[in-house]
Amino acid sequence: MLRFILAPALPLALLVLACFWGGWWGLAAFVAMTVFASGLDRMLPPAPDETAHLGAQQAHALSVAMGLAHLGILPLGVWALSQGAMSLPAALATVGALGLFMGQIANSTAHELIHRPDRWSRRLGAAVYASMLFGHHASAHRLVHHVHVATAHDPNSAPLGMGFWTFLPQAWIGSFMAGLRAETRLRARARTARGPHPYVLYVLGSLCALALAWALGGPKAVAIWVALSAHAQMQLLLSDYVQHYGLRRVPLGDGRYEPASARHSWNAPHWYSAAMMLNAPRHSDHHQNPGRAFPDLVLDDRAMPMLPRSLPEMATLALMPTLWRRVMDRRARKWASPVDRDSDNAPKARTGLGIA
Repeated sequence: MLRFILAPALPLALLVLACFWGGWWGLAAFVAMTVFASGLDRMLPPAPDETAHLGAQQAHALSVAMGLAHLGILPLGVWALSQGAMSLPAALATVGALGLFMGQIANSTAHELIHRPDRWSRRLGAAVYASMLFGHHASAHRLVHHVHVATAHDPNSAPLGMGFWTFLPQAWIGSFMAGLRAETRLRARARTARGPHPYVLYVLGSLCALALAWALGGPKAVAIWVALSAHAQMQLLLSDYVQHYGLRRVPLGDGRYEPASARHSWNAPHWYSAAMMLNAPRHSDHHQNPGRAFPDLVLDDRAMPMLPRSLPEMATLALMPTLWRRVMDRRARKWASPVDRDSDNAPKARTGLGIA
């Protein structure tokens, strides 16, 4: 349990110090989520499964606490940055650190919350996403991604050969529209639709977030909030891109596909980044058991595709499509079904790059 508390709490504490005292604290928070995390991932062996050591109530309490912490640190950070008291290097470091916190830690927290069975937790998770101006993800992730993962019907599952910069607008717009259609169908099938459409609430939540930004520091604060949200959204979509790249379910005819299995998600066993992201890199087990709490997620390197490096490192690599394909295409082909391999017409990766 301790690692799940300390790994996200360290950058959070450093960000609070950066907001009040500036200086090198923002850089320390940035280093904690990059160099420090990567170093521990490389030095320490994978952590064991912790199902027997962490109760569901403790795990849920931590998710709620981190969700509320995000709703506090985001306006605090925007306020601090909009005041102009920080030096330019300190402000840039704080922006980078706060964006990483939103994209890696707050996103993982909201993801955990929207899968919980109680309505209050799901609403808190949706509020976290709405604060990032990305509220529709609370619907699109559950109703579209989990249903159609690893097929062409899921905008957030990238086929082999697609670069991230092509994937980015497709996934943002596609998931927004697909989630809207799914929620509208649910309301149409319901005998009595209670309350406003969820997308109305997502938009209102985002408008409230921007209104708060304006109250904190006027147009400058709004611009900072939007920039941080864009940074967080890109990291979220990078995670989707990395965790499903090139993995496809076999079509069975009549619009049906084979059931999603452990081989349709990429995973990472690295110790520290998994703790910081509430086991989000254990992605196959999450898709097999979406209601399972994060400490209970397990890995099986015989049945689950494994990334060669940690999830944050692979997300950085994905920003360079040619290098990404050099590293990942041959790995993805190893997990393809015979049908996929026979019909693979994706362009071959370029050669001459030194990472494998």
